[in-house]
Amino acid sequence: MINRFNLLSSKEWLPFQKSWFRYNDYEAWLFDNIRFFTKADEFKRYTYLNIPEAEKLISGISRLTGLDIRNDFTEEKELQFALIDALNKGGEIKDLNAASKFIQEIEEEASKILERLEHRKFMAVAVPNIFIDGQYYPLAWQLAAALGRTFSLKDEKIACWANDLKDQKGAAFFYVLYFRNDERSGEHQTSFFKNAYSAVSKDEALLPVQELPAWFILKPPPRKKDEILHPAKYPESLTEMFIDAFSDEGDVVFDPMSGTGSTLIAALQKGRKAIGIELSPFFKDIAEERLKKNNFNPADYQIEEGDAKDAANFSFPKVDYMLTSPPYWDMLNMKGAEYQARRKEKGLQLNYSDHQSDVGNIADYKEFLESLKTIYFQIDEQLLKPGAYITIVVKNIKKQGSNYPFAWDIARILTERWQLLPECFWCQDDISIAPYGYGNTFVSNTFHQYCLNFRKI
Repeated sequence: MINRFNLLSSKEWLPFQKSWFRYNDYEAWLFDNIRFFTKADEFKRYTYLNIPEAEKLISGISRLTGLDIRNDFTEEKELQFALIDALNKGGEIKDLNAASKFIQEIEEEASKILERLEHRKFMAVAVPNIFIDGQYYPLAWQLAAALGRTFSLKDEKIACWANDLKDQKGAAFFYVLYFRNDERSGEHQTSFFKNAYSAVSKDEALLPVQELPAWFILKPPPRKKDEILHPAKYPESLTEMFIDAFSDEGDVVFDPMSGTGSTLIAALQKGRKAIGIELSPFFKDIAEERLKKNNFNPADYQIEEGDAKDAANFSFPKVDYMLTSPPYWDMLNMKGAEYQARRKEKGLQLNYSDHQSDVGNIADYKEFLESLKTIYFQIDEQLLKPGAYITIVVKNIKKQGSNYPFAWDIARILTERWQLLPECFWCQDDISIAPYGYGNTFVSNTFHQYCLNFRKI
């Protein structure tokens, strides 16, 4: 295959395809981005960098790459790539007015970039989510919503700093948002967070999150024979750390979409009570069998077959902590997907269920989001105690060439009622990388899962 994009070999291309990365060195991160998104043999175009210590770094990278790199705009040439490092500026924001001004300034800079950026070429923005007066504010997601009105939001990477850089950068990770100048600008973008900043007292709310790593690499043991039957099971080792952080012994832990019972089993192993609902009788029976095999006291758990939005119909106790993962839209119904092909070859079930109430079978994205909102808010009204914590494991979705910011949309919807707490990332490092877009455009392999955290106000 001819590489029209950046002239890198597949061996050089593949490492950049992972949707999260860990670096010990800022310059290495910067260099890898420039190398991936540019062609060094074309001198009629230039690369724009808005970075700290610009003159020193630009001079060194220009020598290494042979590129025309500038930190100002020129009308003489077209842009082949632009990168804005907004990490330090984001860390200086102290109030909502400053946050709005910051976003406006980046929008103004991006509009200048758009005037010069070639069609189907990329702009990257490095930006953190931040605290404002002790409350968590999703600055990166807000900026994605703003820039998505004029650019096409194509991807995001999670930059996980090593410990020795944590203090220098002020956080354990940051976002790199990738936008493209193309015909799809404005499609499927995240919306603005109307209630992103909450005036709720933060001290008590933040304590559990401080016990969790901001990002972690988890390599769970191989799934057992009954567990592999479920197409999207998460491991008990993932749930255990969150149950430890957000609940105490004797608390009630709830999963409204229990699958094969991972959350319930982990909760019981940690001395909690466990309740759950599962729509599919097939997976509910597997969960019950797993619970029985572990010899848990039947008085300590309850799993019911049914629809999550009907939680009030069951005689459940009030809930201290909810840990769950929703269907990732209707992705399991994409029959041509590589994952589906492997499961079909093994004779395994391809989707959650064919039930008419299964939200994983809803084809329209907005309808799907509204259905999840209905489920979560009915549970909020019927079961969650005041001050209860919630963790939702989810990821953004790529479908048929478009990027759907599912994790951000879920967070945006739920902040209508719940206080947003810092997210954590499950970084997957045991999956083979596929050369998506090779030779034509950048499409990462999504190897990070959001663990979104909330507190009922």
